[in-house]
Amino acid sequence: MKSSATLFQNLEKHISDFDVHSISEDRKTTLQPLIEYIQLKVNQQQEINLNFICTHNSRRSHLSQVWAQVMACHFGIDRVVCYSGGTEATALFPVVADTLTRQGFEISKLSESNNPVYSIKFTDNAHPVIGFSKCFDDAFNPKSDFAAVMTCDSANEACPFIPGAEKRIPITYEDPKAFDNSPQQAENYLERSKQIATEMKYVFSLIKR
Repeated sequence: MKSSATLFQNLEKHISDFDVHSISEDRKTTLQPLIEYIQLKVNQQQEINLNFICTHNSRRSHLSQVWAQVMACHFGIDRVVCYSGGTEATALFPVVADTLTRQGFEISKLSESNNPVYSIKFTDNAHPVIGFSKCFDDAFNPKSDFAAVMTCDSANEACPFIPGAEKRIPITYEDPKAFDNSPQQAENYLERSKQIATEMKYVFSLIKR
């Protein structure tokens, strides 16, 4: 499918390198409910609201939100809006922003606080992803008609019920936080970002418009 917007050139190069054939059959099974949810919304010509939820809304949920939004744009899937939230609010971990910058995003900090707000741009013309830590039911996020995509086991277990969610989809990832302040920190964050990006590429590549 042809992209409906031109992504930044460096970002496009990274996307072309993500190999969806590297995804295991088990992970494809895990991703299938998200594919089916998005396809149903496309078929019904409805808005597609995805809220990626993790415990602290600081790492995995932001990476998932950003990459899902980018892949929707890349594959020309319209009416997709991606959100993120946590069971508590902390702050977007700065290494996440650094990692996305390395992969071709243009990121600027819109506010200075204990919980900064970031503009995460991936194309000249589309609205940037607004990144900051918040609870999943924050006023910034949708109240109904969305899929709750659970990106970590602890949030999945702690929140058996997400108010307003049409569907709850567990797609969990290992936490790169385990490598914070270690020599492997940058490498591990990049690895996790690539995994999430590759899986979101796989998901949106299968959506039929």
